[in-house]
Amino acid sequence: MRTILTLLLAAIVATGAWLAYALLLPVGPKGQEKFVLLRPGSSTRHIARELRNEGIIRSPAAFLLWHEWRGQPALKAGEYKFDHPTSARNVYDRIVAGDIYVHTVVIPEGYNTFDIANAIQSAGLGTSDDFLAVARSDVSLISDLDPQAPSLEGYLFPDTYEFTRTQSLHDMAAAMVRRFRQESHQLGLNTDLHGVVTMASIVEKETAVPSERPLVAGVFFNRLRRKIVLATDPSVIYAALLAGRYNGVIHQSDLQSDSPYNTYKHAGLPPGPICNPGRDSLQAAMKPAQSDFFYFVSDNNGHHRFARTMQEHSRNVAAYRRAVAESH
Repeated sequence: MRTILTLLLAAIVATGAWLAYALLLPVGPKGQEKFVLLRPGSSTRHIARELRNEGIIRSPAAFLLWHEWRGQPALKAGEYKFDHPTSARNVYDRIVAGDIYVHTVVIPEGYNTFDIANAIQSAGLGTSDDFLAVARSDVSLISDLDPQAPSLEGYLFPDTYEFTRTQSLHDMAAAMVRRFRQESHQLGLNTDLHGVVTMASIVEKETAVPSERPLVAGVFFNRLRRKIVLATDPSVIYAALLAGRYNGVIHQSDLQSDSPYNTYKHAGLPPGPICNPGRDSLQAAMKPAQSDFFYFVSDNNGHHRFARTMQEHSRNVAAYRRAVAESH
């Protein structure tokens, strides 16, 4: 009898020591980061094996026993970041709490879908090509507000987003469109949304100075009323991007392109936005400054000179060229 009790006690002590070793002693990466993606619908057994395979815990069996002891709470799917050794109990608590890793994606004002696609890819959330495909195909996300939208361009609102790898690219695009809806509602943008956002996207690309945006919008609206081509370089660049041939320089062939986005050749607004404008540019397009300006050109100092006549504009262009030459 004494032998049996001794063996039983030894087994209890051994089991306790094993559990302490498996659950309490830190294990995991040292001096590096490791990311583990636990997909939705994964069983606890699968999660335990995945963590062991990645070197985050020592024993799937101990992890499962602890899960039983804790009453089998839900384990949250998501991507988890491990950057230092820690105990299996701490790992377990993090997964129960859903302490998932989020990827921050910053979308500045004026980013187009190509820029956003690259930002998504840089954040490790998907390929740029796949995001571009979503931006072109998921127009149903905005079609109730803009049935003419050729893509989601213009409606992926600039902001700082936090995404996880369990979200689809469609989910990410939808989050950006929701932000656009919130901002447009606050601005009272409910009339000619397609035209306003298209104009705002051009204004966004033409000047980074908020105070100039209403003036720039006014120039373009003046030209539209006179049926004068807008002749804006950013739309030509966008046409080249769509054609897959833009290399950082506008060529003569771009200015002769038959693309409807070539505003040197085709009068009126292009078929849709050429980037995703921010709040200031949307406001400028909704309430352009009233003026008799028809032209503007950079002053090579971050601002623009505005002109009423071609003669005045030519003098401003000459001043710009002198400023550029003097700065080199």
